[in-house]
Amino acid sequence: MMTFDELGLIPALLEAITARGFETPTPIQAEMIPFLLNEERDVTGLAQTGTGKTAAFGLPILQKIDISKAKTQALILAPTRELCQQVSRDISEYGKKIKGLRTATIYGGAAFGPQIRDLRGGAHVVTATPGRLKDLLDKGIADLSNLKYLVLDEADQMLDMGFKDELDAILESASDDRNTLLFSATMPHDVARIAKNYMTNPHEIVAGEKNKGISTVSHNFYRVHASDKYSALRRLIDVQSSIYGIVFCRTRDSVKDIASRLGRDGYAADALHGELSQVQRESVMGRFRQGNPSLLIATDVAARGLDVDNLTHVIHFDLPDETAVYNHRSGRTGRAGKTGSSLALVHMREGHRIRRIEKVLGRRIEEAKIPGGKEICEARLMNLIDRVTEVEVNDDAIAPYLDDVREKLDGMERETLLRKFVSVEFNRFLKEYGNAPDLNPPPAPKRTRRDSEYFGGSEGGGNFQRGGRSSGGMVKLRVNLGRRQSVLPPQLIGLVNQATHTRNIRLGRIDINTDWSDIQVEASMADQVEKSLRGFDYRGMKIRVERGAESREPRESRGHSSGSSAAYPSKGRRSSNKNRQWKKRKG
Repeated sequence: MMTFDELGLIPALLEAITARGFETPTPIQAEMIPFLLNEERDVTGLAQTGTGKTAAFGLPILQKIDISKAKTQALILAPTRELCQQVSRDISEYGKKIKGLRTATIYGGAAFGPQIRDLRGGAHVVTATPGRLKDLLDKGIADLSNLKYLVLDEADQMLDMGFKDELDAILESASDDRNTLLFSATMPHDVARIAKNYMTNPHEIVAGEKNKGISTVSHNFYRVHASDKYSALRRLIDVQSSIYGIVFCRTRDSVKDIASRLGRDGYAADALHGELSQVQRESVMGRFRQGNPSLLIATDVAARGLDVDNLTHVIHFDLPDETAVYNHRSGRTGRAGKTGSSLALVHMREGHRIRRIEKVLGRRIEEAKIPGGKEICEARLMNLIDRVTEVEVNDDAIAPYLDDVREKLDGMERETLLRKFVSVEFNRFLKEYGNAPDLNPPPAPKRTRRDSEYFGGSEGGGNFQRGGRSSGGMVKLRVNLGRRQSVLPPQLIGLVNQATHTRNIRLGRIDINTDWSDIQVEASMADQVEKSLRGFDYRGMKIRVERGAESREPRESRGHSSGSSAAYPSKGRRSSNKNRQWKKRKG
């Protein structure tokens, strides 16, 4: 196995590496460090955050700059102030044994004065965000004429954040004799444009595969009804023996809502979103970096620049709109050789998005079941036992209290003590999950080519018949459940099963709209179904029913008998929609 000693680094850098506890280089470090030490050439690096790329470019740059010249010789551009500060700290740590090294950190939202003094003081390495550096260039303060290295760190994110014009201006003003190093997790069109316009015959170094996920991260998704997503999130958290992770939501309102609900339910969680002031933002991120709280609920934009190495989980409460964002999110865990988990809660109609992500990742995202109550209780119990068996005992610290403890427990049977000990922490989970319902939705029926006529060519409708041969007439019942409540025909059939306590109701066509659905029921059974559904509780909603006039079923329709709740298609023409009058009933 290769060591840092074999890469050609000077003793001052090797000493700093050892002080930080690093022993062996990551793949991108093993390839890039000797290349940059021996070649004067542009480089594109395809690498996720957490692969060690800061050391990969930072160490050779520190070795090759001329400390005797008080000029800016290396510029590192980062998308956010947090990442800018993190990279600058890393560079300073690696170079702390290099006598006379000066660095500067340039970012917006801070006073200009100290940053101007650092630049005019002859900082050898400058780490900056594009916006603030462009301001200082316009003021004639920043000087890039002596630049030997220009690094674009997380170029795709900088472009996503709208820094195209600033990057163009900085690249145009930089020395023509520089080497440009571009790093990106993905290679979209705008990043490729920069490489084409501002780089010369770049050498490509890839950590993993282009646009692919990190191999140390496992990926799972969970199908769930929209109304059950928060409950499913809690179960994913509770079933873990320990979790240190980020929960990603699409909007700031969702972030605030989820963080607030978790707090009320006894979880330690902070919210990170765009409405926070910079002081609040830094406070939230500072606490999270310390592991208290262990959960951060965040939007993608707000979490940019948050750099934490030991995350165990990333949870996608909402799938992102862009596949590359899923890759960025998931890449926050499984770093530095550690394993991590990426878990996605998937709305019933988002299966196609999982397939699209799989295609880009080049790997399968396994579907998993939302943990049940028994599974969670067992996991928490085993976690408690593990903590007890692994705890380190400080005999000196507890010795003064042991006599009092023995006195209080005197006379208690061993078995009674064991049960009480387990119950101290376990009762909460028994109360919460002892009789918890199954949140896993029933599997959607697999469709064949012939199914198209039964589903009307869409996801929202279909002809379903059960319970034997029809007597001919069908009545349409309209219920206040639709796409907004994430129902599909199987859920509506299950609703009829539950409400009527039978599986022998003969159903016809089901049409699903945004806020309501029409269910055709055999006329002889319509009264029973209507009475059973009216006021029935479905996932916290009271069912309302409206009834349409009776219509005749097409003569060619055939029924299929079954003792299960599965749907069976009806062949033949659709019944006419003409001259139907709705009679609204109270309920």
